[in-house]
Amino acid sequence: MELGLYTFADVSPEPSAGAIGPQERLRNLIEEIELADQVGLDVFGLGEHHRPDYAASAPVVALAAAAERTKRIRLTSAVTVLSSDDPVRVFQQFATLDLLSTGRAEIMAGRGSFIESFPLFGYNLEDYDELFAEKLDLLLAIRDQVTVTWQGKLRAPINGRGVYPRPLQEKLPIWIAIGGTPQSAARAGVLGLPLALAIIGGEPARFAPLFDIYREAARRAGTDQATLATSINVHGFIAETTEQAADDFYGPQAEVMNRIGRERGWGPTSRAHFDQARAANGALFVGNPEAVAEKIVAQHKIFGNDRFLLQMAIGTMPHAKIMKAIELYGTRVAPIVRKETAKAAPAIAAPAA
Repeated sequence: MELGLYTFADVSPEPSAGAIGPQERLRNLIEEIELADQVGLDVFGLGEHHRPDYAASAPVVALAAAAERTKRIRLTSAVTVLSSDDPVRVFQQFATLDLLSTGRAEIMAGRGSFIESFPLFGYNLEDYDELFAEKLDLLLAIRDQVTVTWQGKLRAPINGRGVYPRPLQEKLPIWIAIGGTPQSAARAGVLGLPLALAIIGGEPARFAPLFDIYREAARRAGTDQATLATSINVHGFIAETTEQAADDFYGPQAEVMNRIGRERGWGPTSRAHFDQARAANGALFVGNPEAVAEKIVAQHKIFGNDRFLLQMAIGTMPHAKIMKAIELYGTRVAPIVRKETAKAAPAIAAPAA
């Protein structure tokens, strides 16, 4: 099983003493990716957002900078909001990243959990679903053919045009990222694309049927099950002791969840909610290395996932604590997880399609 990290490059939304601005956060981000590579983690993902509380509006630029400081870690978006972007430019940017990184680029495409990019780039939210389906179709056409002839409803057609540069990898890996919609899981299965499932609340085991839907849709579409790949993407934090991990992570994570919750009409979170969520059947992976490893292995038995991505840099987490957590993840959590998951049937390497 591949192990990795993802982040949105959070910054302080308001100026204040100790606030973290975009320049500081992006410099810290490159150091975090470099360390993740050094300690042997497999994947680093950077999400796209267009809000004052996140610095990563252009993830591929930051990932390209990280490509020059790393050797083996795979570099992916987490996610690319494909609905409000142009598939030609998305492909060109990630193909360029693939060339710079010597074949380590991936795209994780999603519809987006925030809507700011739609009015920003002139798209109608009423076309939310159709935009994603149409643009994914075009992105796959570009990925699979050098010269593209394509026509849709919401974007101008392409008539026999080449899209360059081509990536170093024969097929640029394209994952579909979902937040819990069965129809989205089925679409990924029909297309035979790898599926990443974000779980940020509730009981993770309740999401397992989405992978069943995905695999069944792939089977009905005639896709070889051995070519499929799945990931669960979750929140969590690692420290020397479980108490320290919980104390360090609660404040920044709660501030972010409450801020977003006010926008979406959620009730406020609390330390009691947080402590419940980091229990064995909860969605938070917070604890000492052994506790986090144990929970990753337990969830792997439920999901049979090929990849596990952890979001630790949430809110204004101090950079030094993030660096220590990455070190613990790579040097103490990963060896346990790899040993335990190797006892089961070997996970399949993430395919290109």
